[in-house]
Amino acid sequence: MFPIHLQLGARIVEFAGWEMPVQYEGLREEHLAVRRAAGLFDVSHMGEIEISGKEAALFCQRITTNDIRSVKDFQAQYTLLCNHRGGVVDDVILYKLSDENYLFCVNASNTAKDYAWIIGANENFQVEIEDRSGKYSQIALQGPRSEDILSGCLSSDMSSLKRFYFLPFTWNGMEMLIARTGYTGEDGFEIFLPWEGGPLLWTGLMESGRAHGIKPCGLGARDTLRIDMGYSLYGHEINDDINPFEAGLGRYVKMDAGDFIGRDALNKVLAEGVKRRIYGFEMIDRGIPREGYGVFKNGARIGSVTSGTLSPSLEKSIGMGYLTSDVALGDRIQIEIRNTFREARVVNIPFYKKDVN
Repeated sequence: MFPIHLQLGARIVEFAGWEMPVQYEGLREEHLAVRRAAGLFDVSHMGEIEISGKEAALFCQRITTNDIRSVKDFQAQYTLLCNHRGGVVDDVILYKLSDENYLFCVNASNTAKDYAWIIGANENFQVEIEDRSGKYSQIALQGPRSEDILSGCLSSDMSSLKRFYFLPFTWNGMEMLIARTGYTGEDGFEIFLPWEGGPLLWTGLMESGRAHGIKPCGLGARDTLRIDMGYSLYGHEINDDINPFEAGLGRYVKMDAGDFIGRDALNKVLAEGVKRRIYGFEMIDRGIPREGYGVFKNGARIGSVTSGTLSPSLEKSIGMGYLTSDVALGDRIQIEIRNTFREARVVNIPFYKKDVN
């Protein structure tokens, strides 16, 4: 894939040990292409860990916070891995192939850590745990025209594939998994295929999408799109010292789903109350909030920015941060930007709400 990105004029940056395209034509153009038509992302840096064996279902239930008992074959589920303190080891998507075979898609920066953690969590379960990251290339096609583009490329109607389901598919002799998942807030697909097949699929999707306004998109647009939606990014909104309730991810924690790792600590959090929470805010004054900037209210520091950007969708500066739990929607706060205090307002997440009309 790397030569293709260079040929397209991508600006390359180092990310999690990979050389990745951060943008091609420009962040704004790529972001809006996903909102209005379609964007194509090379996300082959993401990790894949496979759990198999006759106790795979029991083991996956033990290590994740969501309830996998409700997940059907060829269905995906967003879930969390938590440590014994209740902190988030990683947020992942679990793909169920069968009761004895599950695939986890994990964050690139956490692949080695997650793999070691999962192995360490195996308390005599009869399972096999394998890091399959070197096997898979992963291409993400996102945007309202993605179904038409993928159907055209594969010469197969993809309209019956439901959101957060996936299917096995053979194309040009390659076995693939096509999932209707994504990280942008738009309809879209993430396709797992053999490592060497990435360039062929990329080229086919670009050709199929030409008439639909497709653009290649880099890490920059991926970040602004997920901030629009208030989606967490590991190392920013979540880490080993932040629990799911603080992060606004409590709906993915099923306390009645059995004795998963971290459950006792999370019960204690619920009993004692959450002391800080993730909040969204939009700037009133000029300025872009950046990670680490201080957040103040009535002269007192109440938290810091975890992510922020100038949203091309909204044409305004937005951000997220952990603030003390006495903050309310609509409150005026101040962001310290380059030694000056800029006014902002606490607002609901997600920032971007798709027009359904």
